[in-house]
Amino acid sequence: MLNPIKKTIALPDGREITLETGKLAKQADGAVELRMGNTMLLATVVSAKEAGEGVDFMPLQVEYKEKYASFGRYPGGFLKREGRASDYEILTSRLVDRVLRPLFPDNYHADTFVNITLYSTDGVDIPDALAGLAASAAIAVSDVPFNGPISEVRVARVDGQFVIDPTFDQLEKADMELMVGATYDNIMMVEGEMDEVSETDLLNALKAAHEAIRTQCKAQIELAEAVGRAKREYCHEVNDEELRKDVHDKCYAKAYAIAQAGSADKHWRQDSFDAICKEYIESLPEEERDEKTPLVKRYYHDVEREAVRRCILDEGVRLDGRKTTDIRPIWCEVDYIPGPHGSAVFTRGETQSLSTVTLGTKLDEKIIDDVLNQGHERFLLHYNFPPFSTGEAKPQRGVGRREIGHGNLAHRALKRMFPEGFPYCCRIVSDILESNGSSSMATVCAGTLALLDAGVKMKKPVSGIAMGLITDTDSPKYAILSDILGDEDHLGDMDFKVTGTRDGITATQMDIKCDGLSYEILERALNQARNGRLHILDIIEQTIPQPREDYKPHVPRIVTMLIPKELIGAVIGPGGKVIQGIQEASGATVSIDEIDEGGYIEVAAANKASIDKALDMINAIVELPEEGKTYTGKVRSILEFGAFVEFMPNRDGLLHISEISWNRLENMESSGLKEGDTVEVKLIEIDKKTGKYRLSMRALQPKPEGYVERERAPRGDRPRREGGDRPRREGGDRGPRGPRR
Repeated sequence: MLNPIKKTIALPDGREITLETGKLAKQADGAVELRMGNTMLLATVVSAKEAGEGVDFMPLQVEYKEKYASFGRYPGGFLKREGRASDYEILTSRLVDRVLRPLFPDNYHADTFVNITLYSTDGVDIPDALAGLAASAAIAVSDVPFNGPISEVRVARVDGQFVIDPTFDQLEKADMELMVGATYDNIMMVEGEMDEVSETDLLNALKAAHEAIRTQCKAQIELAEAVGRAKREYCHEVNDEELRKDVHDKCYAKAYAIAQAGSADKHWRQDSFDAICKEYIESLPEEERDEKTPLVKRYYHDVEREAVRRCILDEGVRLDGRKTTDIRPIWCEVDYIPGPHGSAVFTRGETQSLSTVTLGTKLDEKIIDDVLNQGHERFLLHYNFPPFSTGEAKPQRGVGRREIGHGNLAHRALKRMFPEGFPYCCRIVSDILESNGSSSMATVCAGTLALLDAGVKMKKPVSGIAMGLITDTDSPKYAILSDILGDEDHLGDMDFKVTGTRDGITATQMDIKCDGLSYEILERALNQARNGRLHILDIIEQTIPQPREDYKPHVPRIVTMLIPKELIGAVIGPGGKVIQGIQEASGATVSIDEIDEGGYIEVAAANKASIDKALDMINAIVELPEEGKTYTGKVRSILEFGAFVEFMPNRDGLLHISEISWNRLENMESSGLKEGDTVEVKLIEIDKKTGKYRLSMRALQPKPEGYVERERAPRGDRPRREGGDRPRREGGDRGPRGPRR
């Protein structure tokens, strides 16, 4: 019954990837099982036979899902079941979607669902780097039309060498990490982060990745040929070529005039373009309008696209009148709102971010509990894109995939410039108040300003810029655009975001929408981006030349300390009783973590008095007793021969009756001590064998003049007990021994 077909791909380091179809999920339009070592992914594709009525776009849905069982783990929560997608799964889905989407035929509009599921992993290889390959292979063996195949690889630079699809351990040592998606001929998508690398290093990484992708694309072609399944025929568009020509003839000159006007007002341009289309529709016979309006709008979109592109290519004039290398006017301001610990507004043209920084304690860390990634995140960045930022009248329905993706890019841009060993957790929130292109890059700039305003000693400030590209299908002519508008992104061929410091690139994201992009164009785009990035950094540094010398008054102060591991339990106490008591008594927030060096304690409070009190209480617990030192203690119990005094938390010492006073005391009643009394004592001896403590009160009192210490008689001269020695058994026999305990 089974007729599986398998292909093997060799990675440069000798590891192998196998693609197999014909065994699992055979009712899907296409299904491929991918294995590398102990990692297994199953990718499926199902596409509807017909398009929905009135649909004129590609309704593609890509879902990447990780099963907890794949790593031998239970899901958290009450239900113990996989729930909503994690940020990591959403980001992986977006990486695959961005490469696949442009390669479906322009006139294919059927609902299409691509699912990639992780069924096995051992925590060695990183599965997200294999998701694009698995998805493309599933489409390749299906009958779904597709202008692929594609593949994705992660390329990292480890010890100066490029590694394809590195392991988790290798990635920890990398100074550069990129996810690259491409067809056999063209790079389609790039996203990654790095430690201030040069433009040349980035290009070399892309070349290394593309070489590996070509091998993977070739294997998919061979797999599809072995399956031998023809692509389906479809008809999702009905066209009227006469109407198309008429729309072009009557609307192109008007659209070109709007594009050539060079107005910086986004809403004026849009209203003017819309008016041209509306005028044409109203010129149609009334009985034909309803039928032809959808076609007119589609054809007019093509007209508008052509007019904008030709104006840029032929005259070098952009929609808002700028030259190709110009950056929109920028204004920015720090300390804009008083409540947050840091704040800034960054406005570039019609794009504006209001960003805030909040500094918190260890208790504010984000807990990460994904299938493979567990731990804590101390530096967070959240990006919000409300509808009013583009003038849309619609409700805001929580966080979408786009917001997660844009926030992740800005987070990657800034996190490597975040200071090491910073005692605070840090959360940046970027609210986009206006948007006309490149709001994620505005978030990077506003985030830098807000961090500096909060007093965070960044390694270096970071700025970001989005680059665009317009190419000519009939000639080698092209134009690289700095700081693109939303329309230039929508109507152009490339969206290339680059962030960095003065010394190098920290993050990048690129989406290509055209066939063919030479490395010469990429190099020019990177160099042009660098000039724009430095221009923006100049403005940032004029606004706030360096971080605040001190935090704002309402920022909680944090003090850290390290204690021996064996004392961690004493600070926490049974059931957390001790540490909770410290927090209640001092008003400070106290957290403790076990690390290799010992117990790492953070004490945070809004005022110094609370911190000092908490530190005193902790020091009293962790301080080691010291011979000759004076302590204030509390009498815990009274015995015939003395008293036990708690001179340090959880440490009792013997205060012998002879050490209470220089005067001889016949009994403890005459000492005047009672349980609960507070006394000053001196630690006079620590028994090296037993660890017991001997305390003295009289050592702190003046010694009476002429005092002579009474000598104790030698053991042999001491008087015997009354009655003499204990009587022995008759005959000196001690009798039989009883059983030993």
